[in-house]
Amino acid sequence: MSQATAYVDASNLSKSRQAVSQILETVAAGGCSSTGGAGKSSCGSSGGPDDMPAEIWEKVKNHPCYSEEAHHHYARMHVAVAPACNIQCNYCNRKYDCSNESRPGVVSQKLTPDQAVKKVLAVASEIPQMTVLGIAGPGDSLANPKKTFDTMRMLHEQAPDIKLCLSTNGLALPDQVDEIVKYNIDHVTITINMVDPAVGEKIYPWIFYNHKRYTGYEAAKILHERQMQGLEMLTARGVLTKINSVLIPGINDEHLIEVNREVKKRGAFLHNIMPLISEAEHGTVFGLTGQRGPTAQELKAVQDACAGGANLMRHCRQCRADAVGLLGEDRSEEFTLDKIDEMDVVYDLDKRRAYQEQVEAERQAQVAAKSEALAAQATHAGVDPDMKLLVAVATEGHGKVNQHFGHATEFQIFEVSRGEALFVGHRRVDLYCQGGYGEDEQLPSIVKAINDCHAVLVSKIGACPRDELKAAGIEPVDAYAHEFIEKAALSWFADYCDRVARGDIVHQARGDAHIRQGAFSGAAEKAA
Repeated sequence: MSQATAYVDASNLSKSRQAVSQILETVAAGGCSSTGGAGKSSCGSSGGPDDMPAEIWEKVKNHPCYSEEAHHHYARMHVAVAPACNIQCNYCNRKYDCSNESRPGVVSQKLTPDQAVKKVLAVASEIPQMTVLGIAGPGDSLANPKKTFDTMRMLHEQAPDIKLCLSTNGLALPDQVDEIVKYNIDHVTITINMVDPAVGEKIYPWIFYNHKRYTGYEAAKILHERQMQGLEMLTARGVLTKINSVLIPGINDEHLIEVNREVKKRGAFLHNIMPLISEAEHGTVFGLTGQRGPTAQELKAVQDACAGGANLMRHCRQCRADAVGLLGEDRSEEFTLDKIDEMDVVYDLDKRRAYQEQVEAERQAQVAAKSEALAAQATHAGVDPDMKLLVAVATEGHGKVNQHFGHATEFQIFEVSRGEALFVGHRRVDLYCQGGYGEDEQLPSIVKAINDCHAVLVSKIGACPRDELKAAGIEPVDAYAHEFIEKAALSWFADYCDRVARGDIVHQARGDAHIRQGAFSGAAEKAA
C-alpha cells in the first residue's frame, strides 16, 4: 500500500463511535486541547504569535478563515470564476443567480477572470480590512485551472498585499501544485469527507478523472488517493492547508475522527468539521432523500472527540462562492458588476496598510481585555471549578458585543469557564426586527437555535424577546454592551458563579440546539 493510501478498516470505527457516544452522554464541553497539532492548541486557529513559527504567524495573523481571532477584524471575498466540477457530491447543488441562500456552491453572478480582478480591486478599495481573496467555485477551482490561475496571476501582480486562497475537492490537486506555488497561493482548502472508500461511495455518486467517469467504490478510492497525495505535496512545498469535512449523521460522523488523524499525519494546518446542510428546498440528493443534518450537540461532540488530532476550526460560515465581507456578513450586493462600473476604483496600498494598523491596535486591545478578565477570575465555594457553559453573542464585528438582539441574523457561541472563553461556533437565525417592528413569530426559532446557551449577550434587547428568553431559561444580558466579547463573557460567567455560590440561582444543564445552516431567509420562505 502506498504512503498516500490510508484506508480505514470499518471494524476500527467502533472506537470512534464509542468516543463520540461518551462525549454525547456526558455533554462534554472539552473545547480546545493543548495536546493537538504538534503541541499547539487543537483550536489552532485561535493561536497567537507565541503558538507557532514566525513565518506561519505571518500567513495566518490577518486571515479570517485560518485565525479565529482575525475573523472578528478582517474580511474575505470569493470570486465565482470556476463553474465546472469534476465530482458529484450528494450534499451539493450548485445554483446560479441565487440571492436567497447562504451556502457553498451558490452565486448570483459568474465572472470572467478580468471581471473578477476588477471586482477584487473595487472591494479592496472600499473595504481596506479585506485581506484574503479565495476561489471556491461555484464548481471546483482546479477543475477550471485556466480561469482560476489567470485570476490569481493578475491579482498577484496588481494586488500583492492580498492573500490568495483556493478551495478544491482534491481530485485534480496533485497536477496543479506547481501552479499553486508559482502564484504564491499559500492557503489551500481541501474538502475531505472520508479516508475509507466504503464510506466515500455513500457520499460521491461519481467522479470524472482522466477523461473517464467512475462510480461507486472505485470513484471514492481514486478520489481518496488523489486527496492524500495532494495534501502531502502541498505540505512539502510549505503551503498551509485547511481540511473541510461535512458531518453527515449515520454516514461519516464517527469516521471523521479517523479523517482528522489521517490529515494531521500529512501536515494539515486546520480541520474544519461542518454540519450537513440538508433542507429539502436546496434540492440536494441528501435533502431530497431525507438525510438529516447534525444537532448542535452532535457536531460539538465530534469536534471535541477530535481533540488531540489536527487543529480544529470552529468559526466557519459555509460561505457562498461569491461572499464579500467579514465572516458572517455578505456585502456582495454592494459590488455587482453594474455598480462597480460606476465606482471610482483607487487601489491605495498605503491607505490599506494604515487602516490595517488601526485594526491591529484594536485587536491587541481585545487580547489585553481578555487577559484582564482572566486574571480577575476566582474560585467559588460550592461551584464546580470545571463548570463550562455556552453563551450566545450578538455582534457586528470588531470582537465586541455591539449588536441589538433584534438585528442579529446569527449569534456567535462561546464556551466560558473559569480559565477560558473560547469561540465554538455560530448559529444563523431569522431577523427578529423587520420594518422597525419585532416579529414575535420568529422568537421560537431563535430560542431553538440557542437553546443550549445559558445567556445571550447583546447591546440592547426589547421587552418581548427578553421575557421569551427568560421563560426558556436563557438569560438576556445587555450589561456588557460594546465591551470585547471574551471580557464580557468571562465577566458574566464570574457573576453567574457568584449567584450560584450565594444561592440566588441554581445551576441547571441546558438542552440541545437546532443548527440552521444555509437555509433560506424568512422573507424568501414567505415569498416561495
